[in-house]
Amino acid sequence: MVYSYCQKDNKLISYKMSETTEKNEETRVGPLSLTVDVVIFSLRPLDALQVPEVPGSDIFQELQVLLIRRAKEPFENLWALPGGRVHPNESLEQSAARQLAEKTSLRAAYLEQLYTFGCLNRDPRGRTVSVVYYALVRSDKQEIAPGPGAVEARWFPADHLPAPLAFDHSEILGYALWRLRNKVKYAHIAFQFLPPTFTLSQLRAVYEAIMGRKEDPGNFKRKVEANGAIVKTEARVEGGRHRPPSLYRAIVQTDLLHRGPVS
Repeated sequence: MVYSYCQKDNKLISYKMSETTEKNEETRVGPLSLTVDVVIFSLRPLDALQVPEVPGSDIFQELQVLLIRRAKEPFENLWALPGGRVHPNESLEQSAARQLAEKTSLRAAYLEQLYTFGCLNRDPRGRTVSVVYYALVRSDKQEIAPGPGAVEARWFPADHLPAPLAFDHSEILGYALWRLRNKVKYAHIAFQFLPPTFTLSQLRAVYEAIMGRKEDPGNFKRKVEANGAIVKTEARVEGGRHRPPSLYRAIVQTDLLHRGPVS
């Protein structure tokens, strides 16, 4: 059974699509289109400048989302998530990766299926169900370029998005942000934004940027060392006037770091 997700009476609800369709006897449903949309998260400097990567630096970054401005109707010139139809000869994950590359020229360090969105009137062109993925990218290493159907691609702060967005993408982004902030508490998502070795200060800065709040350094150190996901290396940050901080590395499995559930 496929579950859908949409907004009703200003509340986000989930329901079984087949049950909803049966109850809505007055609605005539035509051919069903299957699409994927991709929510692309990255950590970027607050001033949007490309800052050189310096181990141990404490440059404050913010969580941002990549949107494209649509080149044609419906919702011409409105900002939207990159996405499109699933081809018959590709899996959902392959389709998400293709849309990411074609619409933005980016490759994801982490790609995971988020949810299925299928409100009856979410697309004025006809009945459309979208399987949404979220991707994590290190934007300082990649250039963005709008692809077919897009006028422009731009990064926006996750908590300050343009409005209105095309389709039901405001609801999708709200859910994706909630999911990311909940998952970073217990999963290994934060490591996607870091180099192979990193300081505790860098790791804490990633948590702070995603959660949108400051973390007490002492409590944070005890928490991350206790969960067994990192280990201290013999190396330290070179240079500096003070005692050089130690470098750590993640010890979770590679497949857990770089991909979500297969679909």
